[in-house]
Amino acid sequence: MRVYVKFKRLLDIILSLFLMILLLPLFLILSILIKIDSKGPVLYKQSRTGLNGADFILLKFRSMEADNNVYDFKTVDKITKIGKFIRKTSLDELPQLINILKGDMSFIGPRPWLPILNKYYTDSQKKRFLVRPGLTGIAQVSGRKDLNIIDRINLDLKYVDNISLLTDLKILGRTILVIINNADNTRENYTIEDEIEDLKNNFLFVNGKIS
Repeated sequence: MRVYVKFKRLLDIILSLFLMILLLPLFLILSILIKIDSKGPVLYKQSRTGLNGADFILLKFRSMEADNNVYDFKTVDKITKIGKFIRKTSLDELPQLINILKGDMSFIGPRPWLPILNKYYTDSQKKRFLVRPGLTGIAQVSGRKDLNIIDRINLDLKYVDNISLLTDLKILGRTILVIINNADNTRENYTIEDEIEDLKNNFLFVNGKIS
């Protein structure tokens, strides 16, 4: 595992740098469209938890109005017109190539989640942090939010235990198929509030505080 992780990091650097150069015209076009469509910055920045439990700033193309409060779980996010398109096509994720180049992320790995979830992970679930978080991962190609958060974590743990070049290539191939088929979440009513509640209940159960 250790040898492959070092090799994987080298691949991440080379491929992310290559793609950033190749996709520079697309970056410029999307940046212009976002600025034309609504007021605010081109990039959306949010704290996420990564390797070894350290927080970092995740980058995305902004798909929401600048005054949208993502931490207000009681209101619907205000998605812009261009935002709907870049979310549907996953183009909003492209700036994470910068995160990959910097070493915050990898192309393949568990998705980085909000730090507010950290206090509800069990000791075994914290193994998610033993590898760099990914632009895509096993949970994303296995149903995403059609799965509850506990199921997604279990898939991530399985990935950590079986990380290899072959595993990553399989996930990459399945990711391409998901994008081509334009697969979307069908469980839209499974909110972050639900995720927190499920994670909290699981934490309490594992630690013997509820039965």
